[in-house]
Amino acid sequence: MTRRRSFLASTTGVGALAFLGRLPSVSAEEAKMPPHLVRFHPEIEPLVRLLEDTPRERVLEEVAARVRKGLSYREVLAALMLAGVRSVQPRPVGFKFHAVLVVNSAHLASLASPDRERWLPIFWAIDQFKSSQAANVKEGNWLMGPVDESTVPQSHRAEQAFIAAMDNWDEAAADAAIVGLVRTTGANKLFEIFARYGARDFRDIGHKAIYVANSFRTLEVIGWHHAEPVLRSLAYALLDRSGAKENPAKADLPADRPFRQNLEAVKRIREGWLDGKANEGATKDCLQALRTGSASDLSDLTVKMLNDGVAPQSVFDAMFDGAGEMLMQAPGIVSLHAMTFTNAIHYAWHHVQSDETRRLLLLQNAAFLPLYRGERPDKGIHIDTLEPMATQAKGDEAVAEIFAEIGKDRLVAAKKMLGYLKEHSNAGPIADAARRLVFLKGNNSHDYKFSSAVLEDHEHLSQPWRDRLLAASVFYFRGSGEKDNDLVQRIHSALG
Repeated sequence: MTRRRSFLASTTGVGALAFLGRLPSVSAEEAKMPPHLVRFHPEIEPLVRLLEDTPRERVLEEVAARVRKGLSYREVLAALMLAGVRSVQPRPVGFKFHAVLVVNSAHLASLASPDRERWLPIFWAIDQFKSSQAANVKEGNWLMGPVDESTVPQSHRAEQAFIAAMDNWDEAAADAAIVGLVRTTGANKLFEIFARYGARDFRDIGHKAIYVANSFRTLEVIGWHHAEPVLRSLAYALLDRSGAKENPAKADLPADRPFRQNLEAVKRIREGWLDGKANEGATKDCLQALRTGSASDLSDLTVKMLNDGVAPQSVFDAMFDGAGEMLMQAPGIVSLHAMTFTNAIHYAWHHVQSDETRRLLLLQNAAFLPLYRGERPDKGIHIDTLEPMATQAKGDEAVAEIFAEIGKDRLVAAKKMLGYLKEHSNAGPIADAARRLVFLKGNNSHDYKFSSAVLEDHEHLSQPWRDRLLAASVFYFRGSGEKDNDLVQRIHSALG
């Protein structure tokens, strides 16, 4: 009982995280405030340079000192994003570049935290940036170069120039065109364009789509006036060929085939496809197909379901839970990205306006999931047949039991999670505990990326699929018995 009470104390912010009270708290209103209502310093450049130039062992202390003097949460978030995009190479779109990819995930974790704890994910992300910056230096010290103003197209030509450059995988032309486009075009139009290119190919295991969603989501918070360097980085990232010598525009490479096939497949989807009805049987059929089918099989099945009157929601239910089942069968980085990729596509699907783009995003999500599965055989652990198991404890103690079980047997923990959710309609205590354990135990960007994605996605699914997704997530959640990370103590020290 003592160990469970200790765990509960650590996951409510009392004790291990109490030292964060030495910083000004960040209210929910401040964290969510629209950018045009936020007062920025006249120049954010000095703060960006502070993050870039201060040694890793001192940067947390320097930022904490400025926060005490009035530096705002949003200013720190903006400087962190800008420092990352201009001093960490976005190729490959992953690895060290997670310093940028994780900024939105850290922000989401902050939003979901109590006021006094909102600084912790951001301080963690600052430390992650310094680690990635050091890796970037070792790998050649890439830095974003200045804009060649002589090559920037005029406003009436910028959109066509950018699309042509992206279609032709022309890096120099794309860099010039995006500068002209971002200076004269609104965020919604640009997101529409980038969403298609983010889902275009399977290079970098879905990180391109993840970067599209996370960069635009971060810009929504820090302000569109910071968009130019962010979207220059994004365009450069989306043109990563992963070492292929051939120009993908002139070759038939495996990473590009689903997109080319689905450009034709979207034409077969009926009018009124958005008016379909929820169909649990269709979700189960799609899950079964995800276990054995090819990329083209899943695209064709999705077209058929939509034409048969199945709601897109039922297809997304299968995709999310199919990604969760992959994590159950093969816990690790590849399966994890099936989840975070689906999160990014789902976000884009809800924010684009073009009907064709929405069809295309749905088919690309369906086609890419089998690519995450690869040739791995079905191990027989299925998310739709997972049986709930009762916990020995009740209430908050039951949550403690589940997270303690993660360190012993994750399948048992998943069953207990499902049993808990069957008895409790509110998943809040589970989400709070999972998030706090990331703060205390997490040691890489994927802890934040995964937890922020799955805790967001859980709210978007139908029952019974939402509970099953959360249960499957224990295959990557941190357990309460794991070693605390070093960063909490470092932040504690930084705050004196």
